[in-house]
Amino acid sequence: MPIYRKAQESGVFSSSEVALLGRVFDRLKMDGQSEQRREALASRILANYSAGLTDEDELVSASKLPLGR
Repeated sequence: MPIYRKAQESGVFSSSEVALLGRVFDRLKMDGQSEQRREALASRILANYSAGLTDEDELVSASKLPLGR
């Protein structure tokens, strides 16, 4: 799953943080989504989390929007 790979690659997240990021990713991913779209979604979630959004519901809401908006 892209979110776990990206979080693991960064090497800075605890297991509870990775679990949170995974839950957010699972809530936002769509069936039939291309791997490229899922990678973009994972990047968006990680960027929002790194910017300080740590509440799960807020992270979901913000991650529905394209980065930079």
